Amino acid sequence: MLLPERRRHRLAPEVFDLPVEKMRAGRYSDAYFNHSRAVLLADARRPRVLMQVFQKNHAYLGGVDEAIAILRLCAREPEGLVVHALYDGDRVDPWETVMTIEGDYTVFAHLETVYLGTLARRTLITTNVVHVLEAANGKPIIFMPARHDHHRVQTGDGYAAYVAGEVTGAEIGVTTDEQASWWGGRGIGTVPHSLIAAYGGDTVLAARKFADWAPEDMNVTVLADFEDDSVRTAVEVAEALGDRLWGVRLDTSETLVDRSLWDELGEFRPTGVNERLVRKVRVALDAAGHQHVRIVASGGFTVEKIRAFERASVPVDAYGVGSSLIRGSNDFTADVVFTDGEPSAKFGRHHRPNPRLELVD
Repeated sequence: MLLPERRRHRLAPEVFDLPVEKMRAGRYSDAYFNHSRAVLLADARRPRVLMQVFQKNHAYLGGVDEAIAILRLCAREPEGLVVHALYDGDRVDPWETVMTIEGDYTVFAHLETVYLGTLARRTLITTNVVHVLEAANGKPIIFMPARHDHHRVQTGDGYAAYVAGEVTGAEIGVTTDEQASWWGGRGIGTVPHSLIAAYGGDTVLAARKFADWAPEDMNVTVLADFEDDSVRTAVEVAEALGDRLWGVRLDTSETLVDRSLWDELGEFRPTGVNERLVRKVRVALDAAGHQHVRIVASGGFTVEKIRAFERASVPVDAYGVGSSLIRGSNDFTADVVFTDGEPSAKFGRHHRPNPRLELVD
């Protein structure tokens, strides 16, 4: 896959709103790093080290700018550190060095836990979203994991998803304003089940009220599965909203069968949002003259399910993907490979000079 040329820039450290004093004090650090630093200081030993950071998977890098911010703002004397690093969104190989930190070890020993954890989390998200965007063949993806994780991870995860969009050149939307805050975007969303319930289960009424309220530049998208009768509901909403309707979203529970499929059971898996259901909604919308209405599919979508839909040319216009994007791991490790100019025991095993690294100003 030929990837688009990306901007080579870094976010300013202040963007990340770090708890600087707590990080500087080692509150987020594994205790053994704090203890090691205290031992060295008590012994008046301040070794100059070269720390090398890497991971063990084929991945798309995330969290680099945030890790640099941790070093720049939370190290004890950051002016003496020399940092080289790759960029957010760079494709990396197993064991490839993504960052080096050179300087007095007591200056940054207490930060290893937090910069490695940052790289691990953000790289996981960026990599997962890249794979989903590639599977979707350029169709838009809505990044929807906010409800599946703690609110404090939203901001960086949203930016990691945005980086994945830059990597692939595909459209990625996020669902909260906080997820979009680092690049100045806004959260997007559809008419939810709860609003429909607030209008007594009347999807058409809820859709009308939402459309009346929504700004003109908002793409009005309505959930069509509240009554598990998506074909009928999609057409009714399209008839009611006309050109104001951008799309309908299918989100049928993976434990339920939509009413439109009750007479077709036996030859396929009928639960959830499946190929047959999407095709029936598309045919019904087109037959009613609503070819402009897009179909957004969500609910249990993974890379594998999206690939299967795309191989079968299922008429989905956009996918909403949630919890699968925050599953898995991309663990990072940091090794001291030089101490006071001499190679350490880790040098022979893990030292990987990387000409792609760039000096961080």
